[in-house]
Amino acid sequence: MMILETPRLLLREFVPEDADALARIISDPETMRYYPAPFDRRGVEDWIQRNLRRYASDGFSLWAMVLRESGELIGDCGLIKQVVEGSEEIEIGYHLRRDHWGKGLATEAARAVRDSGFAALKVDRLISLIRPENGPSRRVAERNGMKLWKEVTWRDLPHCVYAVRRTDLWP
Repeated sequence: MMILETPRLLLREFVPEDADALARIISDPETMRYYPAPFDRRGVEDWIQRNLRRYASDGFSLWAMVLRESGELIGDCGLIKQVVEGSEEIEIGYHLRRDHWGKGLATEAARAVRDSGFAALKVDRLISLIRPENGPSRRVAERNGMKLWKEVTWRDLPHCVYAVRRTDLWP
C-alpha cells in the first residue's frame, strides 16, 4: 500500500518479499554502526513483521523507501511510538542504504513523514532519537526543522532527542 510520494521517492508498507533489499541496509555494519549490532537474516524478517504489526495496531510505522525512477527499495522512513523517560512520543525514524547517502533522500523522506504525521495525528511534537556521535542523522533531523531538545539514556545508550513542534512549522 502506497503511503506517501515525494519528487524522488515512494513510501509504502513493507511486504515479506522486501527482506533481501532491506538486508542490504540494516545488515550493513557501516549503516548500523550506531545500533548495538547489524541485523542477521532472522532480524531483518522480524523487522518487517514488527512493522506489519504496527501498521495494524497503530496505523503507521516505518515504511519502505523506494526510488520512484527504478522501484528499488533503498531504505525506510516513518513514524514509531516510543517511550522516552516515561512519556509516549512519536519518532520519525529513517535508514538509508549507504550508496544513497549524501543525496538528500533521507531528508526528503523525513520531511514528508513529518508533514504527514502532523496532518494525521493529534500530536504537538514529533521527535527523532539519535546517538550523539551520529552526525549524518543529526543533520537530517536539523534539515527536517528539528532542534536538539534534550539528551537521554534510552535503551541503555546515550541519545540526543531532536524535536519539532507543530507551531515551529505553522505558527
